[in-house]
Amino acid sequence: MRTTPELLAAVAAAAVPGVAPVATGPSPDDASDFRSCVVQDSEDRRWRVRSPLNTEASMRLETEHLVLQAFTPSVRSRLPFHLPTVAGSVAQDGLRTFVYSHLPGHTLSLREFQRQNEHPEPPVHAPSPSATPRAPLAVQLGRALGCLHSLPRALVMDADLPAYSAEQCRKRMLHDLDQAATTGLIPGDLLRRWEEALEDTTLWQFSTRVVHGDLHEDNITVDHGSLASFTGWSDLHVGDPAVDFSWLVGMSDPAFADTVLEAYSVAAVQPPDRHLLRRAHLKAEFALAEWLVRGVDRGITSMVDNAQRMLTTLAADVRASASPSPGVAGPPPVPPASPASPAPPASPASTASAAASGADRAGDSDVDSVDRTDSDGRALDGDSAPDGHPSDYGLSPDHHSGEGGSPTGGSSAASGSVTPTS
Repeated sequence: MRTTPELLAAVAAAAVPGVAPVATGPSPDDASDFRSCVVQDSEDRRWRVRSPLNTEASMRLETEHLVLQAFTPSVRSRLPFHLPTVAGSVAQDGLRTFVYSHLPGHTLSLREFQRQNEHPEPPVHAPSPSATPRAPLAVQLGRALGCLHSLPRALVMDADLPAYSAEQCRKRMLHDLDQAATTGLIPGDLLRRWEEALEDTTLWQFSTRVVHGDLHEDNITVDHGSLASFTGWSDLHVGDPAVDFSWLVGMSDPAFADTVLEAYSVAAVQPPDRHLLRRAHLKAEFALAEWLVRGVDRGITSMVDNAQRMLTTLAADVRASASPSPGVAGPPPVPPASPASPAPPASPASTASAAASGADRAGDSDVDSVDRTDSDGRALDGDSAPDGHPSDYGLSPDHHSGEGGSPTGGSSAASGSVTPTS
């Protein structure tokens, strides 16, 4: 079934009484599983519409609805960010499309996160002279994660959502590694590298927390330099807090992740374990293997080819940097003998950084496409490389290390221009 923005606008009108659509706009999302858009109505209100393309995607939306219901007003008031609110839904052919109230702000790329952290946009309204200065974006993220991870486990347990111990987290990843190995498409040195990290039990001694489970830059909105919202709540569970940090290690400046972790240490009820960022690096690298397995399971050749290409580059990065383990730097490079000497190799996780950054947006080419642009006006091609930057899969100097724990690509509504409906 072809799902156009106009049809999604009609769904919004049917799902939410009083909505009269006048325009539609883009909403970045996982192109292989969803069609999404922002709908503007006659009262200048905006709504985000997400329509699943298959049963699995529909179940994810149903789960997210359950999660959002668990966030009662009292729980939401404890969090320093907004959460989506389901305004209505419509069932069609066994799949349910959801309409959400639009959240403030817009999504940022990793580079833009760093830029706004150093040079934040001014607030809409000038603060009073006595107001506390606004914290840098990295500090805001750390505080938000600290508050999220300090929520009571009962929030997840009462909603009948998954809860894992540290050992179960390790064993689940070992199972996924075995599944990835059966494809025969992953370089052997990467498999050994990940297996050694998983067998190093010292890395897996931590207290589990309530975690978002699918946090990356497309599930975060920023409004004039302030953290506005977290979206994409279909994977909430009790598990490894490193899952919510894996996307951060993709920043070209490692100080960004360090600042987030420092602010997190102050805001969280329990301090982070000392191996948290090492597991975040591991999850960022392993996201490429998960992406490949997903492509194999779905029989999507383009997805498998992209994943293999990125895994090959990651293996080359590992060899060039001599990194002994994810999150552990290799020996320092030898100073160049002359200005003409090549630059030292980048961190091996630089490939995983770009790849896991919205990897699910590299969708199935057999699915009907919807012409979309992101908030910067760039075309979003469902079959393009993750994040739309093919050069990022190599040794891009703008990337430091691996990003993105889970390569699922839910996203918040874009704040870009809207197109009048016909």
